Amino acid sequence: MRLMDAQKPLIIAGPCSVESREQLNAVVSSLAQMPQVSMVRCGVWKPRTRPGGFEGLGEKALRWIADLSKELKDEGCRSLPFACEVATPQHVEQVMRYGLKAVWIGARTTANPFMVQELTEAMRGTGLMVLVKNAPSPDVRLWMGAIERCWQVGLTDVTAVHRGFDVLKNGGYRNHPLWEVPIELRRAMPKVPIVTDPSHIAGRRELLQEVSQWALDLGFDGLMVEVHPNPEEALTDSRQQITPDGLRELLEDLVLRQTDSGMADRDLSMLRSQIDRIDDQLLRLLSARLEVSGEIARVKAQDNLAVFQPKRWDSLLQQRLAMATELRLEPEFVKEVFEKIHAESVRVQQQRLSGGEEPPVPQDKTE
Repeated sequence: MRLMDAQKPLIIAGPCSVESREQLNAVVSSLAQMPQVSMVRCGVWKPRTRPGGFEGLGEKALRWIADLSKELKDEGCRSLPFACEVATPQHVEQVMRYGLKAVWIGARTTANPFMVQELTEAMRGTGLMVLVKNAPSPDVRLWMGAIERCWQVGLTDVTAVHRGFDVLKNGGYRNHPLWEVPIELRRAMPKVPIVTDPSHIAGRRELLQEVSQWALDLGFDGLMVEVHPNPEEALTDSRQQITPDGLRELLEDLVLRQTDSGMADRDLSMLRSQIDRIDDQLLRLLSARLEVSGEIARVKAQDNLAVFQPKRWDSLLQQRLAMATELRLEPEFVKEVFEKIHAESVRVQQQRLSGGEEPPVPQDKTE
């Protein structure tokens, strides 16, 4: 089975970490009864941010997985492929020894291209399904780079996993979803399936439904959910795991959106044309605003004034936020927009004050 050919939405579910044979059996037997579930996730190696906690059972857990797979097959039960995280070439070797069909590259590993290169080289020729989690930082290029390294060694069944980002203002999430990042990945790599990990984004059971629905509303391809027979006693990530019954309820409550617009195409076309015209106006207005910023720089140079005027900026921002409230716009969104505009205005003024011409937009050739 290829992940990209699986049913939609693709549901990957299972425990954060394998803790015992009994726990694994309980979860898998329940998931096998759910036709929506396509794959079992199970942590085997679990190095923690700080040492001293439960760090997984390693090869012992892999042995249980292999035994359970055989037992299910012998009993004529529905066969589900298993996936676990790998972080070293030795992990890949053991995964292959015990017959797992899929692995995932964790967030911390994705952040290190050297480690990704070693891992993908170890997976060359294996035919493994590979799920690539985003790095903790919201850098879409790191995410894309890890996917491309998989392709370079001939791994064709590659899926991106959106698990949120470690940012200063997380908005109440464990990891902020920053939906614009996976949206940009979809734009840049339209053929790569994207699965959202609501467990690691939410960090709390009560937020799982909201995050999962957002992911499906955006047209992403599936979910990766942590499931435990007794979440309160889980050795890792106890607050974000749910029971098998909880997973069943979550899936039943999700609303699936149509991917084929059908009769709505005409209405959508008209509305999108309006969006295009508005965007055109926005860009022209931004260009005009920056031209005025250039003229402001000329006046400031004549009067020997500093480019950045804190009182003026604070007054301007407060006025814009007040107007945003009147127009029923989200103040935080407006604040972010005007902070970007102001930063570009300052840049333009500094450029004019230095006497230089506007430089061409540089081509990003950094690694």
